[in-house]
Amino acid sequence: MGGGEHPRSARYLEINRENWDARVAAHVASATYEVDRFRSDPSFLSAVVRFDLPLLGDVRGAAGVHLQCHIGTDTVSLARLGASMTGLDFSRPAVEAARALAAATGDDATFVHAELDRAVEVLGPGRFDVVYTGIGALCWLPRVDDWASVVAALLAPGGRLFVREAHPMLWAMDDERADLVVARFPYFEQPEPLVYDSALTYVQTEEVFASTTAAVWNHGLGETVTALLRRGLAITGLAEHDSVPWNALPGQMECGAGGEWRLREDPSRLAHSFTLQAVKP
Repeated sequence: MGGGEHPRSARYLEINRENWDARVAAHVASATYEVDRFRSDPSFLSAVVRFDLPLLGDVRGAAGVHLQCHIGTDTVSLARLGASMTGLDFSRPAVEAARALAAATGDDATFVHAELDRAVEVLGPGRFDVVYTGIGALCWLPRVDDWASVVAALLAPGGRLFVREAHPMLWAMDDERADLVVARFPYFEQPEPLVYDSALTYVQTEEVFASTTAAVWNHGLGETVTALLRRGLAITGLAEHDSVPWNALPGQMECGAGGEWRLREDPSRLAHSFTLQAVKP
């Protein structure tokens, strides 16, 4: 994550939206998201969803919502597995790109532009059989308890949550060290975000971004589980993985099968990501 000063205002939402808006075009054009492959191959699934398949199970006929869906490649992938999908994101350019993708492919995916805390208002309560949150999403939210409240409200009785996320231990690591795996940043949720400034993004691109500041929060695994339990959900699965879909610790990781990155030396030292599942009674 790099850097680390607390902001002097509550502008984190606007700061983060500007950051994501600026990166949409580069992400659509990148080899990472493979948008052209989605257009040319009706059976193609994103690498993220391919990784999820063993735990995700059958979603055919399910009404699903993908929170923080970005440009929609994972949302469309879930639709290709048979779900009727809705994607929601706070970035208007990202939603426009997602709509263009679904229009080009004809998949059963619609996209809504709204902030996460308005999801129940704009989508309606108790509508969804599956709430899906993809990797790299929760760190943009200041309070995991608020997210859990939205998830619980969106789910129909008997509906389930599926989330794969970067592990909070990975987020706590110093990503500027190439010699040692060292905890530098908070593991537990803090009132103020970690604010960093970087002209980079997680895809290869030569584009120069005007918006370079972002604000992120970590959420401990126990905090996330407890937030869901507090909202009445029953935890049905928790798996930890030794890989993550991007080069989170440059100089210390290598890319393996399926585009997943692991520590080059003894990846068993560090939980890289986790999959959490829960059901609304």
